[in-house]
Amino acid sequence: MVASAKSRRAAALGGISLAVVLLVALLVALLAGLVRPGGHDVGKALVGEARDGAVTLDLPGAVADVPVSEARVPGRPIVVIDPGHGGHDPGATAVSGAAQEKALTLAMATELRDLLVSRGRVRVAMTRRDDRYIPLEQRADIARRLGAGLFVSLHMDHAPNPLARGVTVYSLADVASDADAARFANAENRMALPASSEPDGSVRALLSDLALRAEMEDGAAFAQRIVRKAAGPVLLRPRPHQFAAFHVLRRADTPAVLVEAGYISNVDDEAALVTARGRAPLVLALAQAIEADLATRR
Repeated sequence: MVASAKSRRAAALGGISLAVVLLVALLVALLAGLVRPGGHDVGKALVGEARDGAVTLDLPGAVADVPVSEARVPGRPIVVIDPGHGGHDPGATAVSGAAQEKALTLAMATELRDLLVSRGRVRVAMTRRDDRYIPLEQRADIARRLGAGLFVSLHMDHAPNPLARGVTVYSLADVASDADAARFANAENRMALPASSEPDGSVRALLSDLALRAEMEDGAAFAQRIVRKAAGPVLLRPRPHQFAAFHVLRRADTPAVLVEAGYISNVDDEAALVTARGRAPLVLALAQAIEADLATRR
């Protein structure tokens, strides 16, 4: 009887030991999955990042039901016009204090859309049509979802120097053309979420990088086309085509530019930008450049 009891206790202890060993092994396996060699913690996803096997946070989807104005000929390429800022993000304030960047970009974008629609050569969509805030990623997502052929983001410049004037057109590059372009891109990118914390050496990532390089080249060519169309009727900066790493241009997945339509910190530029007549020469140059560029992608 005593021997039998001892046997039962030994068996029970053996079962507990085995359970402990299995539990330790399970914990080791879980920890191995959380930390990669080299110390890269893959268990912590960035906010909004989608990754297999990781926790994700849902982000609001892109603005639904974005209307597309059709061209006279069905199936023509789409340009997405992006009026900068909006809602609780007013952008820069004019030197007079009477106008804000968000209202002026929306006015210019609407005029550009209306002109393109009246000419009927391309399809047109806008990221916003009223005074609302749209995150940078959602602006880019609209272009991606629509399969846009071009993405044009409109802004108004502001500088401490009240004499600074003229239009600047930015296209995407990994390295900024100068320190001012880098600072401007950093300021515009401040609300953007990083695309991913996980390095990807896959063939898909390589193809994506090659596509991005092609978009950079096409974006730069489009920026130069805008400069050529605008030269003369529109006052340009001494170096009107600049480069910088703008998040919204990188994520649009199409040739893209960011246009600074003038300095609202300058009295003369503000006077032109606050009226439809003053904005008209740049609006026409943008429309002509958009049509000419998309005509090559029929």
